[in-house]
Amino acid sequence: MLAELVHHDGNEVTVQFTVKLTGSMLDDEQALQGSLNEAGQIAMQPMLKQFDTRGEPVRVEGVKHTVRVRSPQTYETPYGPVQVERHVYQSSKGGRVYVPLENDARLALNSTPRYSQIVAGKYARFGADAICDDLLECNGRKISRNYAKKLSDFVGSIAQCYQSQWAYDLPAFDKPVAAITLGLDGTCMLMHNDGWREAMCGSIAFYDHQGERLHTIYCSATPEYGKEKFKAKFAREIQRVQEKFGDVLYIGLADGAKDNWTFLKKYTKRLLLDFYHAREYISKAASAIFGRDQINKTIWEDRFSHDLKHKQGSASRLIKELQAQRADLARDAHFIERDEELRQVMTYYQGHQDKMSYARHLKNNLPIGSGVTEAACKVLIKQRMCISGSRWKEAGASCVLSLRALKLTQGRWKQFWAYVMRHGCTLS
Repeated sequence: MLAELVHHDGNEVTVQFTVKLTGSMLDDEQALQGSLNEAGQIAMQPMLKQFDTRGEPVRVEGVKHTVRVRSPQTYETPYGPVQVERHVYQSSKGGRVYVPLENDARLALNSTPRYSQIVAGKYARFGADAICDDLLECNGRKISRNYAKKLSDFVGSIAQCYQSQWAYDLPAFDKPVAAITLGLDGTCMLMHNDGWREAMCGSIAFYDHQGERLHTIYCSATPEYGKEKFKAKFAREIQRVQEKFGDVLYIGLADGAKDNWTFLKKYTKRLLLDFYHAREYISKAASAIFGRDQINKTIWEDRFSHDLKHKQGSASRLIKELQAQRADLARDAHFIERDEELRQVMTYYQGHQDKMSYARHLKNNLPIGSGVTEAACKVLIKQRMCISGSRWKEAGASCVLSLRALKLTQGRWKQFWAYVMRHGCTLS
């Protein structure tokens, strides 16, 4: 089933191969894949050569370059390695060489854009060993784990290099955007030299008037002291959204960490404590009050959880209830321990009472939970960065998180590659 070039005239290439049927479906499919790869390699040669020059002088950033040599180079493609002779340029003063074919075809390292897109997309989801297995099984394409990582890190570096310059368009929404929630949270990952450290994750979620989520933008950063890099990146994302949706209600939705509120209040009209974190403290209070009395504990917990969620002013009433329960506990033999637990719950509610307007939010079909952000921590960070045996260095982890954020935010992966094809793969 050898493939052959039948015709090449101008911008048309015809490749032909014959399929021989053996009676074994699996064998025939595997042989067909091999022939498709052969045909792809043949077609890729003129496809790559179209981006080369005829040897005439060229100007690079205003400087004249002339041909230094014409030599063969092997390029990696989705179908296999392809060798092409191309012109290599240099200025009269020496310095870095310039290869028009590689620049104009938008090659990443020595890989074509499609192959780079495939490998980096897979690396965003799983490790290098899995990429090798997957490409061999699905595409009949061999790749070394080192090259898979090197190519993916290069693509991730491009994403990082231009993250402040390349603004990604939002999708066209079928329904008007009624509210946008901003959330941030952290989750731990294992770093090579520092052990377990907290990586940050942010989400920008768009909701319609019925409370249905329309779109989510994901943002993340590797562990850092002070979180300034993450905050700057997340702030850029928020500001770009606010330029388009300036009149929408922005809600800062997070757990009780003070640093979260300090950041979110700059960009939102309203702050809301995640309801499910608040409910956990009700459960903690119920355990302190009723101990092993599971029946009354459940009744009390359900009652105050329901009221907090559906009745305005319930946080204030709950604080008064906790004060009364603390007075009753003074007669208990384990007063000190149980009183301390209730005191912590009271402090928590008193500190966040102004961020518990759950009934009003539900009435207006607005979200009350930070599940989008917590899920993002798991999907964006945990699922990939905490694979068994993984231990990360800063540069590699940062590249992977950049790739994952592009892949998980609807529409961005395609837009990223459109930018690459427009501006090239040069790292500034």
